[in-house]
Amino acid sequence: MMRWILCAAAVVALFPPAAAPAAPSKADLAGIDRAVRAVYDVISGPAGQKRDFDKMRSLFAPGAELRVITPDKGIRGGTLEDYISRNAAILEKEGFTERELARRVEVYGNLATAWSSYDGRTANGSFHERGVNSFQLVRVNGKWLVASILWQEEGKQFPLPKDMIGKR
Repeated sequence: MMRWILCAAAVVALFPPAAAPAAPSKADLAGIDRAVRAVYDVISGPAGQKRDFDKMRSLFAPGAELRVITPDKGIRGGTLEDYISRNAAILEKEGFTERELARRVEVYGNLATAWSSYDGRTANGSFHERGVNSFQLVRVNGKWLVASILWQEEGKQFPLPKDMIGKR
């Protein structure tokens, strides 16, 4: 019995429990918040308003991608420039507002993931959806930039989680 206790103590000494990751700093959370809010702000606006895509480009890391998981066609989307070329005219013509409902954030070093539920709709009501955006962000030269956004629309099979329905 004593040998077993000594053996167990040696194993614990060799493999101490992993330390919990440090909580993200207030500065990190503020930088992530600025980036996520700015993305929502730049795509949102009334009909007839041009979007500031130069500002949008400044929020994204080089090579960033924006992709959607569709109910029947798998994953589609592409680069930031693909998104802009596909959506600029319709955003301006129809008007579109996407507002954040709730958010969860995890940070590890220079990497962050923000789960952000949203409510998006055209100005005339012809389109309305809710869902979850998964923002992947990277800290580059002290600034948080969006590396990718992957989103999925809410549906009967995937309702928004209760903690992601609240208002921000």
